[in-house]
Amino acid sequence: MTTNLKYLKFFVLGLFLTVGTTAFAQPDDEENPNVTESGNTPDERPRDNFYDRYIYTEKNVLAYPFVHEKDVFWEKRIWRLIDIREKFNHRFKNEKAPFINIILNAAKEGDITLYHAYKDDFEMAMTQEEMQNIGNSVDTIITFDPETFEEIVQEVVNELNPEDIKKYRMKEVWFFDEERSELDVRILGIAPIIDRVDDNGNFLNSGPMFWCYYPEMREVLARQEAFNYHNDAARMTWEDIFEARLFHSYIIKESNVYDRRIKDYKTSPMDILLESDDIKSKIFNFEHDLWTY
Repeated sequence: MTTNLKYLKFFVLGLFLTVGTTAFAQPDDEENPNVTESGNTPDERPRDNFYDRYIYTEKNVLAYPFVHEKDVFWEKRIWRLIDIREKFNHRFKNEKAPFINIILNAAKEGDITLYHAYKDDFEMAMTQEEMQNIGNSVDTIITFDPETFEEIVQEVVNELNPEDIKKYRMKEVWFFDEERSELDVRILGIAPIIDRVDDNGNFLNSGPMFWCYYPEMREVLARQEAFNYHNDAARMTWEDIFEARLFHSYIIKESNVYDRRIKDYKTSPMDILLESDDIKSKIFNFEHDLWTY
């Protein structure tokens, strides 16, 4: 009797599971409104990956250690030039997201402020209208009406070509902090360099388009993905690139009483590079000579 009750319980349990599974079964794809024509649900539509990438969009910027004026007993202002034509700097001209587009988009959206290139002291801020049109040029073309043959003057707005930006100028301050007993550096500003030409296309000069205040840019750069040469799964942000000094550059100027760049008192390209290395060595030797071994 006990055995029969036992089998009866298993039969009832199996019948319940069969009915429950049938009752809660999903309808066919033809009856399911959440399935697209390709057979995927909205969350499974085609994407250029097999998982979502969003960690870098939630990154928080780490604050710099507090530095008091009394703890800084030595500092040196340095201007550098980043040539993105160098192999190590090719990430600056990434075709999918050039670095210049990141700056311009942030400025046009009002996330950062751009400053005129007349000075590099971040005092002459651009208006919102100027930032909206930065990098654009206007050409005047003449066409003819096909019926009356009259001249028609039209203005064509040309947007900035990212390939025209081949260099970036960077302003930074090296200092020794007595509180932390550490030689440190703070980037102050970044400026894209552009070649200027006249109406006939003849080269005039080369100089910065504008200046960006780097401490203000950090929040934007921390949420912009940068290419990692070694690992596609470990993408870095542009803030990581600058804070970790993952770029090649050379010094073009140090603070001096005449406010001269190296090329103003060194003529040959080799002498300019040697002077740049000499300034870099002086900074390194200054910290090295502070310690006793």
